[in-house]
Amino acid sequence: MRKYLGVGASLVATVALVAACGSDDPEPAESAEPAATQEQTGGGDAEGAELVVWSDAERNEAIAAAAAAFEADTGATVTVVQKNFEDLRADFLAQVPTGEGPDITVGAHDWLGEFVESGVVDTIDLGERAADFEQVTLDALTYDGQLYALPYAQETVALIQNVDLVGEETPETWDELIAMAEEAGFAERPIVFYTNGTEGDMYTSYAFQTSFGAPVFVQDEDGSYTSEVGLGGEPGLAYAQWLYDNGQAGTGYFTDTVDYDIGNELFSTGESPFIVQGPWTIPTYQDAGVNVAVGPVPSAGGETAAPFVGVQGFYLSAQSGNALLANEFLANYMSTDEAQQALYEADPRIPALTTVAEQVADDPVIAGFLSSAQNGVPMPNIPEMGAVWEFWNPVQIALIKGEDPQDVWPTMVSNIESAIAD
Repeated sequence: MRKYLGVGASLVATVALVAACGSDDPEPAESAEPAATQEQTGGGDAEGAELVVWSDAERNEAIAAAAAAFEADTGATVTVVQKNFEDLRADFLAQVPTGEGPDITVGAHDWLGEFVESGVVDTIDLGERAADFEQVTLDALTYDGQLYALPYAQETVALIQNVDLVGEETPETWDELIAMAEEAGFAERPIVFYTNGTEGDMYTSYAFQTSFGAPVFVQDEDGSYTSEVGLGGEPGLAYAQWLYDNGQAGTGYFTDTVDYDIGNELFSTGESPFIVQGPWTIPTYQDAGVNVAVGPVPSAGGETAAPFVGVQGFYLSAQSGNALLANEFLANYMSTDEAQQALYEADPRIPALTTVAEQVADDPVIAGFLSSAQNGVPMPNIPEMGAVWEFWNPVQIALIKGEDPQDVWPTMVSNIESAIAD
């Protein structure tokens, strides 16, 4: 997402009419509109204005570097307030309505539904710059067709394989994976299938489910999630049958004993050649001497295996007294290659900006996770997602342990729909 959009020639008048962050004005600021370029604003156009940005420790320095250039060009001041990431969501929800919150905050994309429903965020306009971002990162921060944050990082799970056991070629289908594992002598445990022990973990295995055409929620053409549950019907039942067939009543590939530590140990010690996990596990495997290759999750149901993608971004407060100025900072300064590279170096998740993502993908491991993310979909950012996990995760374990798919899966769908309706 990036072609320069600007604050416009009205910036000087605008900042003269609005107060800095912390205004007592109870009305939400209007969405920022594109106008002139950065060059047209000139130095000193926003003299005396202040933006307050909430950040965690990891991103503080990168934001400050972009802020220095912004201050020099506009005459405005950017104050970066460091907070614990775990506190940002609740503090933003609590303080923005009072006018005491920041103009901008760092945050995760799955906060968006609650933020929009609570009226604490405003839309942003990246103009032509939007075309320069990975599409999935834009979709993640879009709600009802409107973009609410500048994306800067993404992460997802992928298929990780032990090159010394099965080579570097990534299987495209589940059947190919099984054949490769069996040829390498791993007929009993061709893959470490993570279930968070007896809790169930549909997040990690979601790519297999989507390959059957059974999304958790249906998406609109613009990428926004609807509240329509997509788990039902024949596609959902086909995925449920696949879990059953590979559980205790079938091949026995899947068990309810694989928690995070056990899964990592099984893969690290060469007990199985494949695992689906995230980039956070790679140091563990490399420290154990495993020669890894990373690629997209193979399709089990015939369609593209689309894992969940998590996205980090910068939200604009609905109560910002300097909404146009804050939009300018995000669109023209935090979205540059330099700023996105600095954010990556501070916290090495795949950048949202395509050019920077491709640069860091010189590392084949990162390239593998990027290719998986490019197949992926955002984890739903709508409030209804909160009603899903308590029914969805346990069904994974029930199916693996041999309960009837025709019974437990439709019951799960009905329970989710009822919880959403309530």
